[in-house]
Amino acid sequence: MDEVSRLHYLQEELKRYNREYHELDAPTIPDAEYDALYRELVALEIRHPDQVRADSPTRRVGSLDLRRNVRLVQHREPMLSLNNGFDVRDLQEFDRRVRTGLGVDEVDYCCEPKFDGLAINLLYRGGALVQGATRGDGEEGEEVTANLMTVKSIPRRRQGSEPWPEWLEVRGEVLMLKKDFEQLNRRQTGAGERTFVNPRNAAAGALRQLDPAETARRPLAFLAYGVGGCSPDFELPDHQDALLRWLGMLGFPVAEEVRVVQGESGLRMFFEDLGARRASLPYEVDGVVYKVNARKAQQKLGFVTRAPRFALAHKFPAEEALSTVEAIEVQVGRTGTLTPVALLKPVFVGGVTVTRATLHNDEEIRRKDIRVGDQVWVRRAGDVIPEVVKVVQELRPAETVAFEMPATCPVCGSPARRLPEEISWRCSGGLHCPAQRKQALLHFVGRRAMNVEGLG
Repeated sequence: MDEVSRLHYLQEELKRYNREYHELDAPTIPDAEYDALYRELVALEIRHPDQVRADSPTRRVGSLDLRRNVRLVQHREPMLSLNNGFDVRDLQEFDRRVRTGLGVDEVDYCCEPKFDGLAINLLYRGGALVQGATRGDGEEGEEVTANLMTVKSIPRRRQGSEPWPEWLEVRGEVLMLKKDFEQLNRRQTGAGERTFVNPRNAAAGALRQLDPAETARRPLAFLAYGVGGCSPDFELPDHQDALLRWLGMLGFPVAEEVRVVQGESGLRMFFEDLGARRASLPYEVDGVVYKVNARKAQQKLGFVTRAPRFALAHKFPAEEALSTVEAIEVQVGRTGTLTPVALLKPVFVGGVTVTRATLHNDEEIRRKDIRVGDQVWVRRAGDVIPEVVKVVQELRPAETVAFEMPATCPVCGSPARRLPEEISWRCSGGLHCPAQRKQALLHFVGRRAMNVEGLG
């Protein structure tokens, strides 16, 4: 395939992936893979500018095709996306461009978590919420006011004594806290309904329900990160960090992790610090957003086609990736528990190369319908053992067969049994089984038992 053909292919594929992500809330590829394809398309369009189409994914924001059975609203100010950075060089280049554009030696930046949710715009008149909309294509979005009214952390009307402008657009992210997401999936499993891959898909799907009562059934949260516009006679705070504090005083939840730093070294330190704490945050983040802190400096730098020059989204290494189940083997534990493990095509996720992922037990395999040959989402967050989150059913080969737990222990050949009150199967061989003897010895000399040092 020549470069021009590849360019056209990527334009169409990325439009399809955008639709899956923004409209169907059911992406079939991980964010990291999408980002790689997007960067490839950008490079090809730079080399072949005559092939750039008006509807290219590099020229549009968010969804290309909004739903036809909902009311669309025009944003007063476009809801643009952010340019992405993926390594230190991108960070250094961003800081260089900003300093050059402002003609200064060092810049103060406001650093914020990059929430993994759904961007929305809230319009207030006279201190009361009158309209809420999704980002859509950046110019217009879908009205979801009734659904947003069910989100408890979104103020319905003005709070406190702080002065409000006659009209105000507040922008932020609707998301689902990790603990609420886990409870939702447990509830879905108990009801025999499909579970969600991640909190972002669960939140986006909830907000786009046609029936607000369905939205209310899912525990959504909101965090504000900016202002789209306000009455021209009202003076907004002159720095981004002050703007966020002001929104907090108006009753809008804002992230506690916001910090102001100096220069490129400060950006890098914040990125590393938040990345180290990522797994302990109450919500999912997929990176850090850097913004020039002074709003006058933001205005001076201005915008490019689809993004502001004064901001950058610096992505963390992906915690989810797509891989192939090449085999399923069964391991034998100290107490004889048989645990199925997926042997995966090597994939880089969560900062390491993953080749194995636990499948827990045969009930979990049946629930997720995991088979050898499947394309699967693999997740590794922090130090968590990698696990298979979901099968991409659309990519399943025709010849796959359902997995069955072995009737005998794969190590000693003793019968495998499952007691009525247990989920897992067990080898009945006891210490006759070499695997159980080995694990028992390791347990005996381990730190939590006899703590025998120097035994290898």
